[in-house]
Amino acid sequence: MNRFALGIGWRIVGIVGLTGAITYFYLEQANGLLLFPFVIGHIVLSVNLYRYVTSVNRKLTRFLESVRYSDFAVAFRADSNLGPSFHELNDQFNEVLDAFRQARAEKEANLHYVNTIVQHVSVGLLTFDATGQVELVNQTALRLLGIYRLRTLNDLQATHPDLADMLRSSTNSSTPVSYQTGADGELSVRCTAVRLRGRLVTVASMQNIRSELQQRELDAWQNLTKVLRHEIMNSITPIVSLAGTMRDIVETDLVPLSLPEYTGQQSPAELAFVAESVNDLRDALTTIEQRGAGIMQFVDAYRHFTTIPQPVFADVSVEQLLRNVVHLVQADAQKHQVAISVSSPELAIRADAAQIEMVLLNLIKNAVESLGKTPNPAIRIEAEAMGTRVVIRVTDNGAGIEPEALEQIFIPFYTTKKTGSGIGLSLSRQIMQLHNGQLTAESIPGQGSTFSLMF
Repeated sequence: MNRFALGIGWRIVGIVGLTGAITYFYLEQANGLLLFPFVIGHIVLSVNLYRYVTSVNRKLTRFLESVRYSDFAVAFRADSNLGPSFHELNDQFNEVLDAFRQARAEKEANLHYVNTIVQHVSVGLLTFDATGQVELVNQTALRLLGIYRLRTLNDLQATHPDLADMLRSSTNSSTPVSYQTGADGELSVRCTAVRLRGRLVTVASMQNIRSELQQRELDAWQNLTKVLRHEIMNSITPIVSLAGTMRDIVETDLVPLSLPEYTGQQSPAELAFVAESVNDLRDALTTIEQRGAGIMQFVDAYRHFTTIPQPVFADVSVEQLLRNVVHLVQADAQKHQVAISVSSPELAIRADAAQIEMVLLNLIKNAVESLGKTPNPAIRIEAEAMGTRVVIRVTDNGAGIEPEALEQIFIPFYTTKKTGSGIGLSLSRQIMQLHNGQLTAESIPGQGSTFSLMF
Protein backbone atom coordinates (compact mmCIF):
# COMPACT_ATOMS: atom_id res chain seq x y z
CA MET A 1 0.00 0.00 0.00
CA ASN A 2 1.18 3.54 -0.72
CA ARG A 3 2.58 4.76 2.60
CA PHE A 4 1.90 8.38 1.66
CA ALA A 5 -1.83 7.67 1.17
CA LEU A 6 -1.86 5.63 4.38
CA GLY A 7 -0.26 8.53 6.25
CA ILE A 8 -2.88 10.93 4.94
CA GLY A 9 -5.66 8.46 5.75
CA TRP A 10 -4.91 7.94 9.43
CA ARG A 11 -4.34 11.65 9.95
CA ILE A 12 -7.76 12.43 8.39
CA VAL A 13 -9.38 9.70 10.47
CA GLY A 14 -7.73 11.14 13.58
CA ILE A 15 -8.92 14.64 12.74
CA VAL A 16 -12.47 13.43 12.04
CA GLY A 17 -12.50 11.46 15.30
CA LEU A 18 -11.27 14.42 17.33
CA THR A 19 -13.81 16.68 15.62
CA GLY A 20 -16.59 14.28 16.53
CA ALA A 21 -15.41 14.05 20.12
CA ILE A 22 -15.16 17.82 20.48
CA THR A 23 -18.67 18.21 19.00
CA TYR A 24 -20.12 15.55 21.31
CA PHE A 25 -18.66 16.98 24.50
CA TYR A 26 -19.57 20.49 23.41
CA LEU A 27 -23.24 19.50 22.90
CA GLU A 28 -23.22 17.74 26.24
CA GLN A 29 -21.92 20.91 27.74
CA ALA A 30 -19.01 19.11 29.27
CA ASN A 31 -16.32 20.81 31.36
CA GLY A 32 -13.92 23.01 29.32
CA LEU A 33 -10.91 21.31 30.85
CA LEU A 34 -12.12 18.07 29.30
CA LEU A 35 -12.36 19.67 25.84
CA PHE A 36 -8.95 21.31 26.00
CA PRO A 37 -6.81 18.18 25.23
CA PHE A 38 -9.04 17.29 22.28
CA VAL A 39 -8.73 20.79 20.84
CA ILE A 40 -4.92 20.75 21.21
CA GLY A 41 -4.74 17.31 19.62
CA HIS A 42 -6.96 18.49 16.76
CA ILE A 43 -4.73 21.50 16.08
CA VAL A 44 -1.51 19.45 16.20
CA LEU A 45 -2.90 16.78 13.90
CA SER A 46 -4.22 19.39 11.44
CA VAL A 47 -0.83 21.15 11.28
CA ASN A 48 0.91 17.79 10.88
CA LEU A 49 -1.44 16.88 8.03
CA TYR A 50 -0.71 20.21 6.33
CA ARG A 51 3.06 19.80 6.61
CA TYR A 52 2.78 16.18 5.53
CA VAL A 53 0.81 17.09 2.40
CA THR A 54 3.04 20.09 1.50
CA SER A 55 6.33 18.19 2.03
CA VAL A 56 6.69 17.85 -1.75
CA ASN A 57 6.50 21.63 -2.13
CA ARG A 58 9.18 22.13 0.51
CA LYS A 59 11.33 19.51 -1.16
CA LEU A 60 10.95 21.27 -4.51
CA THR A 61 11.84 24.60 -2.85
CA ARG A 62 14.95 23.08 -1.28
CA PHE A 63 15.94 21.62 -4.64
CA LEU A 64 15.60 24.96 -6.42
CA GLU A 65 17.57 26.72 -3.67
CA SER A 66 20.35 24.14 -4.08
CA VAL A 67 20.49 24.90 -7.80
CA ARG A 68 20.37 28.67 -7.21
CA TYR A 69 23.22 28.71 -4.69
CA SER A 70 25.21 25.89 -6.34
CA ASP A 71 24.90 23.69 -3.26
CA PHE A 72 25.05 20.34 -4.99
CA ALA A 73 26.03 18.38 -1.90
CA VAL A 74 22.33 18.00 -0.95
CA ALA A 75 20.77 14.54 -1.35
CA PHE A 76 17.06 13.67 -1.42
CA ARG A 77 16.29 10.26 0.04
CA ALA A 78 14.65 10.73 3.46
CA ASP A 79 11.07 10.07 2.27
CA SER A 80 11.82 7.48 -0.40
CA ASN A 81 10.01 4.88 1.72
CA LEU A 82 6.67 6.69 1.34
CA GLY A 83 5.99 5.05 -1.99
CA PRO A 84 7.29 4.47 -5.55
CA SER A 85 6.39 7.99 -6.71
CA PHE A 86 8.45 9.56 -3.90
CA HIS A 87 11.37 7.20 -4.62
CA GLU A 88 11.31 8.11 -8.34
CA LEU A 89 11.03 11.83 -7.57
CA ASN A 90 14.03 11.69 -5.22
CA ASP A 91 16.04 9.77 -7.82
CA GLN A 92 15.28 12.44 -10.43
CA PHE A 93 16.26 15.24 -8.04
CA ASN A 94 19.53 13.49 -7.19
CA GLU A 95 20.35 12.82 -10.84
CA VAL A 96 19.75 16.46 -11.75
CA LEU A 97 22.02 17.59 -8.89
CA ASP A 98 24.68 15.10 -10.02
CA ALA A 99 24.49 16.56 -13.54
CA PHE A 100 24.91 20.09 -12.13
CA ARG A 101 27.79 18.90 -9.95
CA GLN A 102 29.55 17.33 -12.93
CA ALA A 103 28.97 20.43 -15.08
CA ARG A 104 30.46 22.64 -12.36
CA ALA A 105 33.47 20.33 -12.02
CA GLU A 106 34.04 20.47 -15.79
CA LYS A 107 33.68 24.26 -15.74
CA GLU A 108 36.23 24.57 -12.94
CA ALA A 109 38.60 22.22 -14.78
CA ASN A 110 38.25 24.28 -17.97
CA LEU A 111 38.83 27.51 -16.05
CA HIS A 112 41.92 26.01 -14.43
CA TYR A 113 43.15 24.85 -17.83
CA VAL A 114 42.61 28.28 -19.42
CA ASN A 115 44.18 30.05 -16.43
CA THR A 116 47.24 27.78 -16.67
CA ILE A 117 47.62 28.68 -20.34
CA VAL A 118 47.18 32.39 -19.58
CA GLN A 119 49.85 32.25 -16.86
CA HIS A 120 52.35 30.55 -19.17
CA VAL A 121 52.06 32.72 -22.28
CA SER A 122 54.89 35.17 -22.94
CA VAL A 123 52.47 38.05 -23.55
CA GLY A 124 51.19 40.05 -20.58
CA LEU A 125 47.40 39.73 -20.20
CA LEU A 126 45.13 41.89 -18.06
CA THR A 127 41.33 42.07 -17.84
CA PHE A 128 39.32 44.69 -15.94
CA ASP A 129 35.71 45.86 -15.76
CA ALA A 130 34.18 49.30 -16.21
CA THR A 131 35.01 50.29 -12.61
CA GLY A 132 38.71 49.43 -13.03
CA GLN A 133 38.49 46.24 -10.98
CA VAL A 134 41.09 43.77 -12.25
CA GLU A 135 39.61 40.32 -12.82
CA LEU A 136 42.60 38.50 -14.31
CA VAL A 137 46.31 39.23 -14.61
CA ASN A 138 49.11 36.83 -15.49
CA GLN A 139 52.67 36.71 -14.20
CA THR A 140 54.09 38.06 -17.45
CA ALA A 141 52.09 41.28 -17.06
CA LEU A 142 53.23 41.66 -13.46
CA ARG A 143 56.84 41.10 -14.51
CA LEU A 144 56.62 43.64 -17.34
CA LEU A 145 55.15 46.22 -14.96
CA GLY A 146 57.60 45.39 -12.16
CA ILE A 147 54.89 44.76 -9.53
CA TYR A 148 53.88 41.69 -7.56
CA ARG A 149 50.08 42.11 -7.47
CA LEU A 150 47.35 44.16 -9.13
CA ARG A 151 43.77 44.39 -7.87
CA THR A 152 42.53 47.63 -9.43
CA LEU A 153 43.87 50.01 -12.03
CA ASN A 154 44.36 52.54 -9.24
CA ASP A 155 47.16 50.32 -7.89
CA LEU A 156 49.22 51.46 -10.89
CA GLN A 157 49.32 55.07 -9.69
CA ALA A 158 52.44 54.49 -7.58
CA THR A 159 54.60 52.91 -10.29
CA HIS A 160 52.87 53.68 -13.62
CA PRO A 161 50.63 56.72 -13.17
CA ASP A 162 50.00 57.17 -16.90
CA LEU A 163 49.25 53.55 -17.70
CA ALA A 164 45.87 53.43 -15.89
CA ASP A 165 44.55 56.40 -17.86
CA MET A 166 45.95 54.88 -21.03
CA LEU A 167 44.17 51.59 -20.39
CA ARG A 168 40.85 53.29 -19.64
CA SER A 169 41.06 55.50 -22.73
CA SER A 170 42.01 52.59 -25.01
CA THR A 171 39.03 50.37 -24.19
CA ASN A 172 37.26 51.18 -27.45
CA SER A 173 40.32 51.02 -29.68
CA SER A 174 42.23 47.97 -30.83
CA THR A 175 45.15 50.07 -32.11
CA PRO A 176 48.37 49.29 -30.17
CA VAL A 177 49.62 52.06 -27.90
CA SER A 178 53.27 52.45 -26.91
CA TYR A 179 54.11 52.91 -23.24
CA GLN A 180 57.60 53.54 -21.85
CA THR A 181 58.28 51.55 -18.67
CA GLY A 182 61.70 53.09 -18.06
CA ALA A 183 65.14 52.82 -19.56
CA ASP A 184 64.85 49.07 -19.99
CA GLY A 185 61.56 48.54 -21.74
CA GLU A 186 58.85 49.82 -24.03
CA LEU A 187 55.46 48.13 -23.98
CA SER A 188 53.04 47.74 -26.83
CA VAL A 189 49.57 47.82 -25.22
CA ARG A 190 46.48 46.64 -27.11
CA CYS A 191 42.97 46.77 -25.58
CA THR A 192 39.79 45.03 -26.69
CA ALA A 193 36.38 45.49 -25.06
CA VAL A 194 33.99 42.53 -24.82
CA ARG A 195 30.55 42.26 -23.25
CA LEU A 196 29.99 39.30 -20.93
CA ARG A 197 26.39 38.81 -19.76
CA GLY A 198 25.74 42.52 -20.00
CA ARG A 199 29.04 43.54 -18.34
CA LEU A 200 31.71 45.42 -20.25
CA VAL A 201 35.11 43.79 -19.74
CA THR A 202 38.34 45.05 -21.29
CA VAL A 203 41.13 42.66 -22.26
CA ALA A 204 44.57 44.29 -22.48
CA SER A 205 47.67 42.61 -23.88
CA MET A 206 51.18 43.92 -23.20
CA GLN A 207 54.42 43.02 -24.91
CA ASN A 208 57.92 44.38 -24.44
CA ILE A 209 58.70 45.40 -28.00
CA ARG A 210 62.16 46.73 -27.11
CA SER A 211 63.44 43.30 -26.12
CA GLU A 212 61.72 41.86 -29.19
CA LEU A 213 63.43 44.41 -31.44
CA GLN A 214 66.76 43.74 -29.75
CA GLN A 215 66.32 40.02 -30.31
CA ARG A 216 65.41 40.58 -33.98
CA GLU A 217 68.43 42.85 -34.37
CA LEU A 218 70.66 40.28 -32.72
CA ASP A 219 69.31 37.51 -34.95
CA ALA A 220 69.95 39.66 -38.02
CA TRP A 221 73.54 40.34 -36.96
CA GLN A 222 74.11 36.67 -36.23
CA ASN A 223 72.80 35.66 -39.63
CA LEU A 224 74.93 38.32 -41.30
CA THR A 225 77.99 37.16 -39.35
CA LYS A 226 77.40 33.56 -40.41
CA VAL A 227 77.15 34.56 -44.07
CA LEU A 228 80.19 36.83 -43.96
CA ARG A 229 82.27 34.28 -42.10
CA HIS A 230 81.30 31.58 -44.57
CA GLU A 231 82.05 33.70 -47.64
CA ILE A 232 85.30 35.16 -46.28
CA MET A 233 86.60 31.78 -45.17
CA ASN A 234 85.71 30.24 -48.54
CA SER A 235 87.58 33.06 -50.35
CA ILE A 236 90.62 33.39 -48.10
CA THR A 237 91.33 29.68 -47.57
CA PRO A 238 92.32 28.94 -51.22
CA ILE A 239 94.32 32.20 -51.40
CA VAL A 240 96.34 31.23 -48.34
CA SER A 241 96.78 27.72 -49.66
CA LEU A 242 97.94 28.94 -53.09
CA ALA A 243 100.27 31.53 -51.53
CA GLY A 244 101.87 28.79 -49.46
CA THR A 245 102.24 26.56 -52.51
CA MET A 246 103.79 29.37 -54.56
CA ARG A 247 106.17 30.24 -51.73
CA ASP A 248 107.30 26.61 -51.68
CA ILE A 249 107.86 26.74 -55.45
CA VAL A 250 109.98 29.87 -55.02
CA GLU A 251 112.02 28.21 -52.28
CA THR A 252 112.60 24.97 -54.15
CA ASP A 253 112.75 26.07 -57.82
CA LEU A 254 113.53 29.77 -58.22
CA VAL A 255 115.97 30.39 -55.36
CA PRO A 256 118.48 27.72 -56.61
CA LEU A 257 118.34 29.25 -60.13
CA SER A 258 119.43 32.60 -58.76
CA LEU A 259 122.58 31.14 -57.20
CA PRO A 260 125.98 31.76 -59.00
CA GLU A 261 126.68 28.07 -59.66
CA TYR A 262 123.49 27.82 -61.75
CA THR A 263 124.00 31.04 -63.72
CA GLY A 264 127.35 31.02 -65.50
CA GLN A 265 126.23 33.19 -68.43
CA GLN A 266 124.70 36.15 -66.52
CA SER A 267 126.58 39.27 -65.53
CA PRO A 268 126.85 40.24 -61.84
CA ALA A 269 124.19 42.96 -62.34
CA GLU A 270 121.78 40.45 -63.82
CA LEU A 271 122.44 37.99 -60.99
CA ALA A 272 121.73 40.69 -58.42
CA PHE A 273 118.49 41.65 -60.19
CA VAL A 274 117.26 38.03 -60.32
CA ALA A 275 118.15 37.44 -56.67
CA GLU A 276 116.37 40.64 -55.61
CA SER A 277 113.25 39.75 -57.65
CA VAL A 278 113.10 36.26 -56.14
CA ASN A 279 113.44 37.70 -52.64
CA ASP A 280 110.68 40.25 -53.34
CA LEU A 281 108.43 37.51 -54.65
CA ARG A 282 109.14 35.32 -51.65
CA ASP A 283 108.45 38.19 -49.23
CA ALA A 284 105.23 39.09 -51.05
CA LEU A 285 103.97 35.51 -50.94
CA THR A 286 104.95 35.20 -47.26
CA THR A 287 103.05 38.42 -46.48
CA ILE A 288 99.96 37.21 -48.37
CA GLU A 289 100.06 33.88 -46.54
CA GLN A 290 100.52 35.49 -43.12
CA ARG A 291 97.85 38.18 -43.58
CA GLY A 292 95.46 35.61 -45.02
CA ALA A 293 95.98 33.37 -42.01
CA GLY A 294 95.47 36.39 -39.76
CA ILE A 295 92.17 37.20 -41.47
CA MET A 296 91.08 33.58 -41.08
CA GLN A 297 91.83 33.68 -37.36
CA PHE A 298 90.12 37.06 -37.06
CA VAL A 299 86.96 35.81 -38.78
CA ASP A 300 86.99 32.51 -36.92
CA ALA A 301 87.03 34.42 -33.63
CA TYR A 302 83.54 35.74 -34.41
CA ARG A 303 82.25 32.19 -34.44
CA HIS A 304 81.66 32.59 -30.69
CA PHE A 305 79.20 35.39 -31.43
CA THR A 306 76.79 32.87 -32.93
CA THR A 307 77.56 29.83 -30.76
CA ILE A 308 76.82 30.92 -27.19
CA PRO A 309 75.59 27.82 -25.32
CA GLN A 310 72.23 27.84 -23.58
CA PRO A 311 72.62 28.89 -19.93
CA VAL A 312 72.40 26.26 -17.20
CA PHE A 313 70.19 27.97 -14.62
CA ALA A 314 70.76 27.69 -10.89
CA ASP A 315 70.18 29.82 -7.80
CA VAL A 316 73.19 32.15 -7.56
CA SER A 317 74.06 34.32 -4.58
CA VAL A 318 74.68 37.83 -5.94
CA GLU A 319 77.14 38.74 -3.19
CA GLN A 320 79.23 35.61 -3.77
CA LEU A 321 79.08 36.16 -7.53
CA LEU A 322 80.44 39.71 -7.23
CA ARG A 323 83.17 38.63 -4.80
CA ASN A 324 84.30 35.96 -7.26
CA VAL A 325 84.43 38.51 -10.09
CA VAL A 326 86.43 41.01 -8.01
CA HIS A 327 88.83 38.22 -7.03
CA LEU A 328 89.38 37.45 -10.72
CA VAL A 329 90.31 41.10 -11.38
CA GLN A 330 92.23 41.49 -8.14
CA ALA A 331 95.08 43.44 -9.74
CA ASP A 332 92.71 46.00 -11.25
CA ALA A 333 90.65 46.02 -8.05
CA GLN A 334 93.62 47.23 -6.05
CA LYS A 335 94.73 49.72 -8.68
CA HIS A 336 91.35 51.25 -9.52
CA GLN A 337 89.49 50.80 -6.22
CA VAL A 338 86.84 48.30 -7.34
CA ALA A 339 84.16 48.26 -4.61
CA ILE A 340 81.02 46.13 -4.33
CA SER A 341 77.76 46.86 -2.57
CA VAL A 342 74.86 44.40 -2.16
CA SER A 343 71.53 45.52 -0.64
CA SER A 344 70.96 42.18 1.11
CA PRO A 345 73.13 39.10 1.77
CA GLU A 346 70.16 36.93 0.74
CA LEU A 347 69.88 38.58 -2.68
CA ALA A 348 69.94 35.87 -5.36
CA ILE A 349 69.27 35.43 -9.06
CA ARG A 350 68.37 32.49 -11.27
CA ALA A 351 71.23 32.41 -13.75
CA ASP A 352 74.25 30.66 -15.23
CA ALA A 353 77.03 31.89 -12.93
CA ALA A 354 79.83 31.31 -15.46
CA GLN A 355 78.10 33.33 -18.18
CA ILE A 356 77.18 36.21 -15.87
CA GLU A 357 80.79 36.27 -14.61
CA MET A 358 81.85 36.61 -18.24
CA VAL A 359 79.52 39.59 -18.69
CA LEU A 360 80.73 41.31 -15.51
CA LEU A 361 84.38 40.70 -16.36
CA ASN A 362 83.85 42.28 -19.78
CA LEU A 363 82.13 45.32 -18.24
CA ILE A 364 84.90 45.75 -15.66
CA LYS A 365 87.54 45.43 -18.41
CA ASN A 366 85.80 48.15 -20.41
CA ALA A 367 85.51 50.30 -17.29
CA VAL A 368 89.25 49.92 -16.57
CA GLU A 369 90.10 50.92 -20.15
CA SER A 370 87.82 53.97 -19.95
CA LEU A 371 89.51 55.26 -16.78
CA GLY A 372 92.78 55.98 -18.55
CA LYS A 373 94.46 58.88 -16.74
CA THR A 374 91.38 59.74 -14.67
CA PRO A 375 92.41 61.05 -11.24
CA ASN A 376 91.17 58.87 -8.37
CA PRO A 377 89.88 56.12 -10.67
CA ALA A 378 87.10 54.05 -9.16
CA ILE A 379 84.75 51.28 -10.22
CA ARG A 380 81.64 50.55 -8.19
CA ILE A 381 79.52 47.37 -8.51
CA GLU A 382 76.09 47.60 -6.86
CA ALA A 383 73.27 45.09 -6.61
CA GLU A 384 69.75 45.61 -5.31
CA ALA A 385 66.21 44.29 -5.64
CA MET A 386 63.66 46.46 -7.45
CA GLY A 387 60.25 44.86 -7.04
CA THR A 388 60.41 41.49 -8.72
CA ARG A 389 63.68 42.33 -10.48
CA VAL A 390 67.32 42.27 -9.42
CA VAL A 391 69.62 44.93 -10.85
CA ILE A 392 73.43 44.80 -10.90
CA ARG A 393 75.16 48.05 -11.90
CA VAL A 394 78.78 48.53 -12.93
CA THR A 395 79.72 52.23 -12.64
CA ASP A 396 83.00 53.99 -13.39
CA ASN A 397 84.12 57.63 -13.22
CA GLY A 398 86.01 57.51 -16.50
CA ALA A 399 85.76 59.50 -19.70
CA GLY A 400 82.22 58.40 -20.45
CA ILE A 401 80.66 57.66 -23.85
CA GLU A 402 79.48 60.22 -26.39
CA PRO A 403 75.69 60.19 -27.01
CA GLU A 404 76.05 59.23 -30.69
CA ALA A 405 78.31 56.32 -29.72
CA LEU A 406 76.06 55.25 -26.84
CA GLU A 407 73.35 54.28 -29.31
CA GLN A 408 75.70 51.97 -31.22
CA ILE A 409 77.91 50.30 -28.61
CA PHE A 410 75.74 47.15 -28.58
CA ILE A 411 75.96 46.75 -32.36
CA PRO A 412 78.31 43.86 -33.27
CA PHE A 413 81.75 44.91 -34.57
CA TYR A 414 81.27 48.54 -33.44
CA THR A 415 84.01 49.80 -31.12
CA THR A 416 85.34 53.14 -29.91
CA LYS A 417 88.71 51.64 -28.90
CA LYS A 418 91.83 51.52 -31.03
CA THR A 419 92.16 47.81 -30.34
CA GLY A 420 89.10 45.66 -29.96
CA SER A 421 86.79 43.38 -31.86
CA GLY A 422 83.55 45.17 -31.05
CA ILE A 423 81.64 42.06 -30.01
CA GLY A 424 82.14 42.13 -26.22
CA LEU A 425 79.04 44.17 -25.42
CA SER A 426 77.05 42.38 -28.12
CA LEU A 427 77.93 39.03 -26.54
CA SER A 428 77.08 40.40 -23.10
CA ARG A 429 73.64 41.60 -24.23
CA GLN A 430 73.02 38.28 -25.95
CA ILE A 431 73.86 36.42 -22.73
CA MET A 432 71.46 38.65 -20.78
CA GLN A 433 68.71 38.03 -23.32
CA LEU A 434 69.26 34.29 -22.91
CA HIS A 435 68.63 34.95 -19.20
CA ASN A 436 65.37 36.80 -20.03
CA GLY A 437 67.07 39.95 -18.80
CA GLN A 438 68.33 43.27 -20.14
CA LEU A 439 71.68 45.02 -20.44
CA THR A 440 71.46 48.81 -20.71
CA ALA A 441 73.94 51.67 -20.58
CA GLU A 442 73.88 55.24 -19.33
CA SER A 443 76.76 57.66 -19.65
CA ILE A 444 77.67 61.32 -19.24
CA PRO A 445 80.79 62.36 -21.17
CA GLY A 446 83.53 63.34 -18.77
CA GLN A 447 81.73 61.92 -15.71
CA GLY A 448 81.57 58.17 -16.28
CA SER A 449 79.28 55.35 -17.37
CA THR A 450 76.87 52.90 -15.76
CA PHE A 451 75.96 49.52 -17.22
CA SER A 452 72.92 47.82 -15.69
CA LEU A 453 72.14 44.10 -15.72
CA MET A 454 68.44 43.55 -15.05
CA PHE A 455 67.22 40.07 -14.17
